[in-house]
Amino acid sequence: MAFGEYWDSCNYTDSVLDYDQDSHRLQTLNWCEATGGKASAFDFTTKGILQDALRRNERWRLADPEGRPPGTMGLWPSRAVTILDNHDTGSTQNHWPFPSKNIQEGYAYILTHPGTPCVFYDHLYSAYQSGERSLDSLRKERSSRKLRKPLHDLIALRSKHGIHARSSVKILQATGDLYAAIVDDKVAVKLGPAEWEPQAQGIQLGRGKQPKLAVSGFQFSVWEAADA
Repeated sequence: MAFGEYWDSCNYTDSVLDYDQDSHRLQTLNWCEATGGKASAFDFTTKGILQDALRRNERWRLADPEGRPPGTMGLWPSRAVTILDNHDTGSTQNHWPFPSKNIQEGYAYILTHPGTPCVFYDHLYSAYQSGERSLDSLRKERSSRKLRKPLHDLIALRSKHGIHARSSVKILQATGDLYAAIVDDKVAVKLGPAEWEPQAQGIQLGRGKQPKLAVSGFQFSVWEAADA
């Protein structure tokens, strides 16, 4: 697998992220196209939209006007390498960090959706493990420990159901405090503080199977078919 990055600023108006980020994601797609379609790229469009959508309680940003995911994954998912942070945006450089409160919710999104998701090393392992014993490093270690189980569970669920770079997404709701979607007719995903369950909506998964809760955490839940 080959992938790189085309990192440019998202589109803003008066310091507020624009809803329309088509020109931003097209820059990344053009970069991939210039490689003959052989290389993927970090989906910075998804990162920018996702972190603002969760931080500002604006999950309506997670559906474009055509009802697709709004980042690169919505147009060419097999070339979208989805991330919350990397060595530039997070870590010690901290140029454009994902809001720490919403990290679980962010991973619930990219680990259940198309594209090729990456888990950032610093979100699992803190500086404490390399010998640093500062109070800040201890706090990071406690935070990363809280992340490990939901992350491992989400990764296992993705593998179990064969969710892949070209998986299909049906967005059911995208409002301020709620995002709900069905992926490959295998899992149902809910983000946000609003109450929502697929059972209450009469949603079935697979071949008419009832959903059961598979993984949950801070402001997210993921369901699978009851006999999966």
